[in-house]
Amino acid sequence: MRPSIDNPFIYGQTNIMGSITLFEAAVKFDCVNFVYASSSSVYGGSLKEQFSESDAVDHPVSQYAATKKSIELFASTYNHLYGLNCTGLRFFTVYGPRGRPDMAPFKFMHRIINGEAIDQYGDGTSERDYTFVEDIVKGVLLAVDKPLGNEVFNLGRGTPCSLNVFIKTVENLCGRKAVINYMPEQPGDVPRTCADTSKAERMLGYQATVPLEIGLQKTLEWYHGFQQGEAPL
Repeated sequence: MRPSIDNPFIYGQTNIMGSITLFEAAVKFDCVNFVYASSSSVYGGSLKEQFSESDAVDHPVSQYAATKKSIELFASTYNHLYGLNCTGLRFFTVYGPRGRPDMAPFKFMHRIINGEAIDQYGDGTSERDYTFVEDIVKGVLLAVDKPLGNEVFNLGRGTPCSLNVFIKTVENLCGRKAVINYMPEQPGDVPRTCADTSKAERMLGYQATVPLEIGLQKTLEWYHGFQQGEAPL
């Protein structure tokens, strides 16, 4: 989300124009079901206990979030005009092996293991609904197999973790204390995310099963293999 504030044009071109191109191709070639990645960021700074697909999502707090909301609107349009089955998946903080190196799980592990400082934005009380990549993949496959008209689903765990607890968990797994640079909160960040997955459970059969500590342990095992040249990035 943060880079989209500095360079919104890339996100508009990639997420919006790129998605319209794919929607057009899907219609042209009679695609049975169009499944696309949305994001928990569409909920903005919601203060609800859990985020539900029925919530109003009209106040995104970053350009990235605004582009994801836009794609959902285009999906509705293509379903209305052409009968294209469209399923949007709102991912909640996906992590795991081969994860993005600019996100906290990979970056914190790498820096803590190597004795480098990590940046903590805010007081550490912000919470994220970390979801292991295997659970996300299961949700994607379930969505592909079920054309449902035009729907959006949360793919998360519904068990948010604070940044402070997240850092402590990574420290324990790595066996080292983190050197922390305390930084102010960043524009575009939200205080909390928490998925209500009842709709995905009911309509897709989705269920997240990997606890955060187990998922981080699997991520750390992959990281060690990657460092030794035994696992791909």
